[in-house]
Amino acid sequence: MSFLSQVDPWDSSLVIGSDHQLIEWNRAGVLAPSDVHVANRLARLGGETDPMVNLAVAFAVRAPRFGHVSVDLNSVRYVAGAELSDGADADLDSLPWPSPALWCERVAASPLVAVTAPRASEDHDPTDDAADSARPLRLVETALYLDRYWREEQAVGKDLLQRCARTSPESASPLSAAITDADQLRAVAASAQRYLSVIVGGPGTGKTTTVGWLLALLFEQAATSGGRLPMVGLAAPTGKAAARLEQAVRASAATMASSGAISASVASQLESLRGSTIHRLLGTRAGSWRFRHHRGMRLPHDVIVVDEASMISLTLMARLLEAVRPDARLVLLGDPEQLVSVEAGAVLADVVRLGRSGPTDLSARRAPLARNVSTLRTNHRSSGALASLAVAIRDANEDAALSALSSGDPTLSWIESPESSVLSTILTDAALALVSHALDGDAPAALKALSAHRVLCAHRQGPEGASTWNEQIRRWLFASRPLGEDGEAWYAGRPVMVTTNDYSLGLYNGDTGVAVVAPEGGLAVAFDSGTYSTRLVRPYRLASIETAYAMTVHKSQGSEFEAVTLILPPASSRLLTRQLLYTAVTRARSTLRVVGSEEAFRVGLRRRIARASGLASQFSGGNNVEPRAPDRETPYDDTAWSHG
Repeated sequence: MSFLSQVDPWDSSLVIGSDHQLIEWNRAGVLAPSDVHVANRLARLGGETDPMVNLAVAFAVRAPRFGHVSVDLNSVRYVAGAELSDGADADLDSLPWPSPALWCERVAASPLVAVTAPRASEDHDPTDDAADSARPLRLVETALYLDRYWREEQAVGKDLLQRCARTSPESASPLSAAITDADQLRAVAASAQRYLSVIVGGPGTGKTTTVGWLLALLFEQAATSGGRLPMVGLAAPTGKAAARLEQAVRASAATMASSGAISASVASQLESLRGSTIHRLLGTRAGSWRFRHHRGMRLPHDVIVVDEASMISLTLMARLLEAVRPDARLVLLGDPEQLVSVEAGAVLADVVRLGRSGPTDLSARRAPLARNVSTLRTNHRSSGALASLAVAIRDANEDAALSALSSGDPTLSWIESPESSVLSTILTDAALALVSHALDGDAPAALKALSAHRVLCAHRQGPEGASTWNEQIRRWLFASRPLGEDGEAWYAGRPVMVTTNDYSLGLYNGDTGVAVVAPEGGLAVAFDSGTYSTRLVRPYRLASIETAYAMTVHKSQGSEFEAVTLILPPASSRLLTRQLLYTAVTRARSTLRVVGSEEAFRVGLRRRIARASGLASQFSGGNNVEPRAPDRETPYDDTAWSHG
């Protein structure tokens, strides 16, 4: 029986009729068909016949799908096992892994690959090398990049270093006496002198409050000196996060004005600021991945504040940094412990890790970054068991986390079976609350009920996925209170989430609303307009929406809910990580329910997202790529590979 006759020819996850050795990696679930086909196509275009190089190229193509900027040929053997699809049971040790030394040697000799030193001299920009510009891949020690990601990483590192080198004269301000949190005071003082400010902290530590103080200080200084008031841009990766940033700055301004810390004119300036998505700030172009603002046409703003920076991918960060004027201040806010971007890169986590590492023998490059990172530690919003659980998860303290969940505290509960009648009652009651306000036509009350509870899932599809739970909750609701024909798309109380940006309606990916009875009859979907009022949109105008009783943890970033029900996936799910647990838990303001097994919770605590990145090499010596290979001897059989 032939090798190909043993597989299903209609299985879309399998490659048919390709290079035999790459087929082995595809059958093991390590390489997807797209990885294999792109690698084979590049090999044909570049005249590359070495199968060992072809394998490396396939892994480089694969890397961004898992969030990595590059693939480390020295450690990919061990990393790949943790990245197999759920339920895969492959014997990776049986695959003919090349020895890293020989593998790198073969790759370096390939016409497809440009070889670059870990860090070039201060005076040399390796991205200017014309001879290497046509090569689609880049090798830096043992890290192999698609050339695009290497260039973006170089640009981000260079722009960050240049911003770290710029400072502004320190100016005393009477506002300092009004800031009671020592961390916030230090952050405001440092940010007022920097053209790059990174302010990090967990939920409730006052990141947006700190930004409010900073902006008030900058407006005050401009007014005192008689200069032009700074033009400020507020942005975030999603429309929901941008709206929350806008509302937080306004609330901060009102609080500062009521206490007499700032004048009415400064408060008015802060309250006039509007939030937008990063894409809209940069100027999207229909049918193009390029933006209107770039290095040749900079943004006009004097200060740009970006919230939820942990969600920003390497590519988007590169586009943002190149569009900000060199003499403009850039303030990044975020929590580096949260989930990172679904695309390649984890820039905020890299920057914070480098900044916190402190001065070393390479302090001339590393110390400036450390001075630009401010950490807020005091939680002003919540305390008790919920806050303790978040800290325990952040610190990977299993005993403390499990103790908090099992403490009997009314704010925390654990339901092991998703089929529990208690769970169905809780979720049905939350859905009925939406229906009650929706039928009354009370849009503000319906939106408040919508933010009162949310089911969060690791997956979008599957038994524990958001789509499955949305359908299950709808069925429980209709069984409890029929709202029309079962299966009808629209009904009063249906919560929805926008899944694509719609600039004509002013709605953005991640915005949520609820269907209510409109004053003039029929149904309309109520959305929070971000200006303490609601707006109604007829359902037929919404092109891309989905039901939102449940949503993925990734989609929940930038949002908060009074109560959260977290559905844990099986322990085998590669999405189950410490960052996912931490992000989900910190979405809850007052109450959290965890649904799933103790085994799954423990596995999630132990598993950390580690993304391969070479950004650190621009702030230190050598190729600082994560994750790295374990320190152990490994047998390799290079006789399995033939050259030519």
